[in-house]
Amino acid sequence: MFMRRIAPALAVSFVLSLSGGAAMAADLIHKTSPHSVSVTIDRLAAAVEGAGAKVFARVDHAAGAASVGGELRPTQMLMFGNPKLGTPAMQAVQTAGLDLPLRVLAYADGEGVVHVVYHDPAELAATHGIPADAEVIAKMTGALGNLTDKAIAAD
Repeated sequence: MFMRRIAPALAVSFVLSLSGGAAMAADLIHKTSPHSVSVTIDRLAAAVEGAGAKVFARVDHAAGAASVGGELRPTQMLMFGNPKLGTPAMQAVQTAGLDLPLRVLAYADGEGVVHVVYHDPAELAATHGIPADAEVIAKMTGALGNLTDKAIAAD
């Protein structure tokens, strides 16, 4: 019983030690942006709205940290979606609504490099039992790729 509880913690510690302290989930898509976090999220929001989708929320995690006296490098999350994509996923398996609308995080690392990160829609499929080859998953994958590419494009 003890080993079943401690083994996951040991595995995480091992991964953290190998990665220099930051564990990265295998299902995360990573890109870098030549723009600031704020500009990257502005550009993503414009791309989302330009594609006919809706921005539901923009969360400034650094501002939240500052509101309680904490410090956090620039970190913002945009939550957005399009019922044309989300509805079929939830019709297939309603629990997909737990991971929808989609979210993209932009943050500045310790060297000031801005990262754009989001979950691979294939993971949403795996988590909720949606067939990996479902058309809706391919559409989400394409949409996230195109939208984030627009956000990070150099002008």
